[in-house]
Amino acid sequence: MNPPLLPPPAPPSLRQSLPGLLKVRRGPPGRWRFALRAAACMGVPVLVGWLSDHTAAGLMAATGGFTAVYGSGRPYLSRARELALIAVAFAAVTALGLAVAPFGWPLAVPVVALLAMLATWFCNALQVGPPGGYLFLMACAASASMLKPPFDPWHAGLLVLAGGAFAWCVHMAGALAWPRGPEKAAVAQAARAVLAYLETTGTPLQAAARHEAALALHQAWSALVTYQPVAARPNGRLATLRGLNRHLHLVFARALGSDERASPMLFDDVRRIETQALALPRRRPPDALPIPTGVPVGHPGAWHALKGALIESASRQVIVRVGVAALLAGGLGALFHLERAYWAVAAAMLMLHQGFDWTRTVLRALERLLGTWAGLLIAGAILLWHPQGLWLVATIMLLQFVVEMLVVRHYALAVVFITGAALTLASGGHPVAAPGEYLFARGLDTLVGCAVALLVYRALPVRNDGRGLAPPMARVLHGVATLAPMLAAGHVDDVPARTARRDLQRMTFGLEQAYGSAIGASPRQRAAAEDQWPLVAAIQQLAYRMLAACWQRSHEGVEPTLAFGPADAQAMQHALRDLEQHLAGAPLPATAEVTASLFAGELQAVHACMAERPP
Repeated sequence: MNPPLLPPPAPPSLRQSLPGLLKVRRGPPGRWRFALRAAACMGVPVLVGWLSDHTAAGLMAATGGFTAVYGSGRPYLSRARELALIAVAFAAVTALGLAVAPFGWPLAVPVVALLAMLATWFCNALQVGPPGGYLFLMACAASASMLKPPFDPWHAGLLVLAGGAFAWCVHMAGALAWPRGPEKAAVAQAARAVLAYLETTGTPLQAAARHEAALALHQAWSALVTYQPVAARPNGRLATLRGLNRHLHLVFARALGSDERASPMLFDDVRRIETQALALPRRRPPDALPIPTGVPVGHPGAWHALKGALIESASRQVIVRVGVAALLAGGLGALFHLERAYWAVAAAMLMLHQGFDWTRTVLRALERLLGTWAGLLIAGAILLWHPQGLWLVATIMLLQFVVEMLVVRHYALAVVFITGAALTLASGGHPVAAPGEYLFARGLDTLVGCAVALLVYRALPVRNDGRGLAPPMARVLHGVATLAPMLAAGHVDDVPARTARRDLQRMTFGLEQAYGSAIGASPRQRAAAEDQWPLVAAIQQLAYRMLAACWQRSHEGVEPTLAFGPADAQAMQHALRDLEQHLAGAPLPATAEVTASLFAGELQAVHACMAERPP
């Protein structure tokens, strides 16, 4: 028997979370390099503008420098394409904001709200990563709010594109020295996650470690397969890394198939894989692990991901919330003649676009408010000082460096410097006639935006509850049933089987996310979801057992040890169909008679959980 799997901890209450506002977390290693790159990409355009006696143009081009905060961790060829699209997007939204500015808020508000929805949809669906669509909204809204734009839309767009092109070059410079650095780091991170899982195997704590290890392996395959626009060369470094990651996945599969603590041999295998990945030479060593003949297929295409984000209810709800909040915040700004109303729109989007639960949304609002109001003091000092020339360049670079160093450690403290940097850029290098009113407007707009976001969140509540977990659970069971005949026939490495394996893993991650959303909702919804945790855990265990069996069967010499034939697959599909239909409301069979000994324990556990707590 597998040990009982503990459910993921429920999100802490708001009262329990408030002390965390004072806690400074540890940042990722080497963060200073990322922060220095972002600072350079913001400061150099301003420096060039000052040297050419066009400081305002340099500040406009610095908007394109935000391209540098995206794309980290992606392989360089994929990163080049992503950053190019992001740079073009920054130029386009800036030009769009300036184009609608003369028509006033009756046109600007709907345009900005639509852009907020599109940016949220695209960035979340395509896994662009933080800061997501927020900065695109900021670039458009800021340009739309300019009373006297210094440039026409085309001129401004070209300046922003030039700043983005410079950021692209800086961000891609690492390819000259470490062409496979991101891929090596991804495999090494996956090895560390598998090592952490091996340490918890056979204990009640293995559920969280198993999920983290599976996710890290999935991300490693994304770096090695999904984000590779060209084919791997035979015996090349990419092929070698794929071989290492495949062996790592086999170690993970062997651990999943055992109820006992991992053997020391498995620990040694994982450490050896991590060492070989990090020390990968330019030429393949003769004693390297064999290169696999087949690897997992990558993510579905961009269109499939975008369509899926609209079909999936939780993702669609986030997009709708962002649009409604942007309309309300912009409308209130126009109604009450708020001078810098785009800050309200940006603050509202920032609260909602990541799809946080209620507690984290309230905490993010508090962090944004407290950080903004404290940051107004820094911004006021900078505006009164009114730095010019090299002092302006140094100020912008220092603020951006501090922001990137703090944002992963303490968000509220980072917002203090975000506010200073934003208001410095927004001033356009010109003195502000009434700095007190200017700063007060920023604080008021942020308050309005955060309040609107919280009201919209409450007005459009999360609809996930315990019963709402039935669809993702049914999808996982269907995915297991799809793989059963492929496993029985031994055809686990052809394209249809690898596609089914990829889809089952993604469905399992989706079930984990659906459970996390449910326990982060209202107390009633949380109680209903927590009541379904044993069933969720049992279905996850079945899915991971199927994936492990597929990995084992794809490994040479392991097939005879898997006692699973066509008759077993047929019986398993019949049992899974009954369980899937029960999730849709059909009666549950009295017993779970399965001849598939390989999965009998997992199927019986799912049946028992359904009998004890009907979904």
